Amino acid sequence: MLNCIHHGVPTERPGLVIVHGLYGSARNWGVIAKRLSDSRRVVAVDLRNHGASPWFETHSYADLAGDLAEVIEGLEGPCDVLGHSMGGKAGMVLALTRPELVNRLIVADIAPVPYDNNQMQYIEAMQSVDLGLVSKRSDAGAQLLEMIDNPDLVPFFLQSLDVREKRWLLNLDTLAREMPEILGFPEMTARYEGKVMFLSGAESNYVRPEYRARIKALFPRAQFAKIPGAGHWLHAEKPREFEAAVRHWLER
Repeated sequence: MLNCIHHGVPTERPGLVIVHGLYGSARNWGVIAKRLSDSRRVVAVDLRNHGASPWFETHSYADLAGDLAEVIEGLEGPCDVLGHSMGGKAGMVLALTRPELVNRLIVADIAPVPYDNNQMQYIEAMQSVDLGLVSKRSDAGAQLLEMIDNPDLVPFFLQSLDVREKRWLLNLDTLAREMPEILGFPEMTARYEGKVMFLSGAESNYVRPEYRARIKALFPRAQFAKIPGAGHWLHAEKPREFEAAVRHWLER
């Protein structure tokens, strides 16, 4: 069973399950999850090979969707599901394979298509950190800054570092081996007839106009919205606007 962080208590409204993206964790979503829990139970999960959840040798979207199904069954679902990036793909596969568990779906800045973004540089950077020289997060941060092209990502990666145990809370070996699966998307013929919102950053190019036909083929009731001034990490860049958009859509 995945590690879960619970916020709030069950109400008459469906619970909300939040699914982080690659290299993320449930803790990354603490502020937004807590705010949204004022009217419903919110459960943020650590996906397999991330955070405090178990490590496995595989990391396919069938695996991730199966793990999420187990969580929602334990919550006596169905639940609303919010997934960002890799978590959005996992949520889409869950909705397509186990639609009875998904009340509504919010997909944050990702589409059901393969991508060619190079993520291996970040795994290699984390693997290259000499943890023996790390006594505080800033020690690891200084090493990462020499290897990562975007310094804004360094604090995010450091959230997955256990300084005391001198280990990453990421199964970097499996994530590296499974990277083609993570960047891809499985061939699906099912359709999810429930309500779906594709919420994107206006400055991001992850959900392009040419992807809409594929999205509509799988999710015929899909709706689209953008957050001005936000990129791919829209929930971190514009947290208040992101929360407001999610809340408005869930409570309509």
